[in-house]
Amino acid sequence: MDEARLSEYPFLTKAAEYVAGMDSTIDEILVSRGYGMARSRAKSRVIQAIKGEIKTEDMGLATPELLSYPIARILVSCIDDAFLIRRYALAEAKFANSRMGKEDDNILTEIGRDFNINASIIDKGFRIHFTDYIRGAAGMRALKWKLVNRRLESGYVNITKEQYARLLQEAVRVRISKALPLDVPDMFCQAMADDIKEIKTCLEEIKKEFDEEGFGQVEPGDFPPCIVHLLSSAQGGVNLAHSARFALTSFLLNIGLSVDQVVQMFNVSPDFNEEMTHYQVDHIAGSTGTSYKPPSCTTMITYGNCYNKDEICRNIGHPLSYYRKKKKIQHEKLVGSNKPEGTIPKSTMPENSSVKSEDIEIVGKVPEKRLN
Repeated sequence: MDEARLSEYPFLTKAAEYVAGMDSTIDEILVSRGYGMARSRAKSRVIQAIKGEIKTEDMGLATPELLSYPIARILVSCIDDAFLIRRYALAEAKFANSRMGKEDDNILTEIGRDFNINASIIDKGFRIHFTDYIRGAAGMRALKWKLVNRRLESGYVNITKEQYARLLQEAVRVRISKALPLDVPDMFCQAMADDIKEIKTCLEEIKKEFDEEGFGQVEPGDFPPCIVHLLSSAQGGVNLAHSARFALTSFLLNIGLSVDQVVQMFNVSPDFNEEMTHYQVDHIAGSTGTSYKPPSCTTMITYGNCYNKDEICRNIGHPLSYYRKKKKIQHEKLVGSNKPEGTIPKSTMPENSSVKSEDIEIVGKVPEKRLN
């Protein structure tokens, strides 16, 4: 690939090698006026990623576009924000996909080889080994991506060009997110202080847009009975069914617990695997661009995850609605009795529950799951 083509796929190994072989040092690239266009594009690249979509900009030359990628990674690393890293990685992957979908088949196979995916071009798309398919589709929730829903012939899967580009998109996202943050010297961050400040301002504005539930402090005593039961079971070492884990995880993420906090909820499960659990929780939190709400009460009943209905349950249709209403009731009681705001009545937790308020690290307004 030449410089122009590498600027379109700057995450490739060849692109990194090309940049490393340039005469200019990183110090010059970050401060020299001659690279001002590359730095400007890098800043807009990150800001556009925060807003959800990186757009093509006519730079006139390939070099500024190519250099904007490593500079953007430096900016993201200086800020070192988990939401920003996930958002940036996803936006870069989607940006690449917008080009790969229109790309020559031979170029796609070359890109695939950079990710250790050996694809063969066939009449109606591509043919890849099932192990490569599984690795690429691991982060896809849609049923169509499940291997059981694919035709397997001698260990290989046939997919369309669009589907192959989508698998490559996921590979790009994973590569970028895993590599960040970089270990960036403070002097580099200081050199780009103005750009970093502007990006942080945009980042905070977007975070406020995501903070729309307004649940306030996490109050375990206000959890619906079904969640109390599932949480008690999980902390008691019960190996929950997939539907139960999803319900519990999505609920906790939506009311403000972080990914790491939720992961620790399952560390006593018989089949606990921290790396896999973190991946699954992170996915539900929205690492692939879509954050998930917990199931409705009807769905909870369908999967046998509805337990110990009380009076509030009879008038609501969703666990989050229960939590919101219970918090309001408790707040009104506290105000009426002049108790300090934030007190959790002990009677709101079942006597036989192993879940105690102190067992959960309470966080304030930290809707991190909305930000993933």
